[in-house]
Amino acid sequence: MSLFTFYYLLDFSFGQQNLSIMNLNIGDQFSVSREVTDELIRRFAEVSGDYNPIHLDEEFARATRFGKRIAHGMLTASFISGVLGYELSVRKVVYLGQTLKFRAPVFIGDTITTTATVKRLREDKPIVTIETICTNQQGETVLEGEATLMLL
Repeated sequence: MSLFTFYYLLDFSFGQQNLSIMNLNIGDQFSVSREVTDELIRRFAEVSGDYNPIHLDEEFARATRFGKRIAHGMLTASFISGVLGYELSVRKVVYLGQTLKFRAPVFIGDTITTTATVKRLREDKPIVTIETICTNQQGETVLEGEATLMLL
């Protein structure tokens, strides 16, 4: 393959990526809801290795400021990855970064709605910045942050 051909393929590939960004618009939203269950918390503890009793031991959790067990913060954060990976699956994304601010506890039985909103699109690269917010069934924000994604 000549240098010219190689350059042409790179340029064509980048042009294809820009087509993906053009399918997104600032303000586009994607949302998914999921119930937090005892089984989900226990499975997450197994996968993550985080066996903190605040998540798993009702008696221990009763004596805390929360009064009952809470879900792992990172379990809730993983819902963001789910909404981005599922809702943007046609566009094929790779995570570049994610900020997280935990605002309120998540309890067993809560239904968490994760909403991703496109905030910025880079013109020079296939990079998208997305606001990420998780709310419970009362509409209370339990987690907020910002994701940076590269579209493939």
